[in-house]
Amino acid sequence: MSDAPDREGPGTPRLHEVSDDVYAYVQPDGTWWINNTGFLVGKRGVTSVDSCSTERRTRAYLEAIRSVTDRPVRTLVNTHHHGDHTFGNYLFPGATVVGHEQTRANALAWGKPFDEPFWTKVDWGDVELEPPFLTYTDGVTLWVDDLRCEVRHVGTPAHTTNDSIVWIPERRVLFSGDLLFNGGTPFLLQGSVSGVIKVLEEVIAPLDAETIVPGHGPVGGPELIDRAVAYARFVQTTAAAGREAGLTPLEAAREADLGPFAELTDAERLVGNLHRAYAELDGVEPGGRIDVVTAIGDMITFNGGRPLTCRA
Repeated sequence: MSDAPDREGPGTPRLHEVSDDVYAYVQPDGTWWINNTGFLVGKRGVTSVDSCSTERRTRAYLEAIRSVTDRPVRTLVNTHHHGDHTFGNYLFPGATVVGHEQTRANALAWGKPFDEPFWTKVDWGDVELEPPFLTYTDGVTLWVDDLRCEVRHVGTPAHTTNDSIVWIPERRVLFSGDLLFNGGTPFLLQGSVSGVIKVLEEVIAPLDAETIVPGHGPVGGPELIDRAVAYARFVQTTAAAGREAGLTPLEAAREADLGPFAELTDAERLVGNLHRAYAELDGVEPGGRIDVVTAIGDMITFNGGRPLTCRA
């Protein structure tokens, strides 16, 4: 474990060697737009799992890679389209950028970064869009020397409509992307509450991973799965009770007893998650279109009318 070069922001990024030549790059405090990445070192080059949200953070990540090896990053896998995992792609000019076909489509649809009025002001840097240009529908196998890395689309909307995992079976190491958060509130507005339960129980848990690098927060193990499922079921229960009582998602969130989830960061995400859960109760298919702008507006209202705090 070593300090990465970037010491600015809410905490110092840390580099963890989670298995031989397999590293997790963890950026505290894991809140809005502050994600984890990771990389594998081979004889001919490096394979990276995701990039970072800003130019400064991605350059710091590249410096962390260079602190381990002088070999080039030859492959960059995006676990999904959100900008904290993709905006820094352009800083990997020699790499083949790999992702699900909808990761490419959604990254292009999102466009360049923005913050106000939804998030507090961020210094993004000179971001250029560089979505995956090698895409798949179900999955692809990457080899780092003789080490097999299975890149799989999870099969149904969950965190987003285009989530993929990177599973290293020989090492029992899983890069989960944002299917799992450690210490942060899961965010399912652009995916599916029922879908994430299905994926975690039927796709992720059976892998029997020993080490899990979540999309945000400290490296963990299989205990992260049970916590995430419990939270998603809490969202479903809260939505059903709120709908029965005639409450809006915002009202239901304000009345909810967070219980064991009160310690999670970014609590306003509950409002967005309830918007998705209400839509599913109304028959909207997992990942189906809902009014995301209204949902984020309600999250801001829940946050006291202030833009959501982003310290990226």
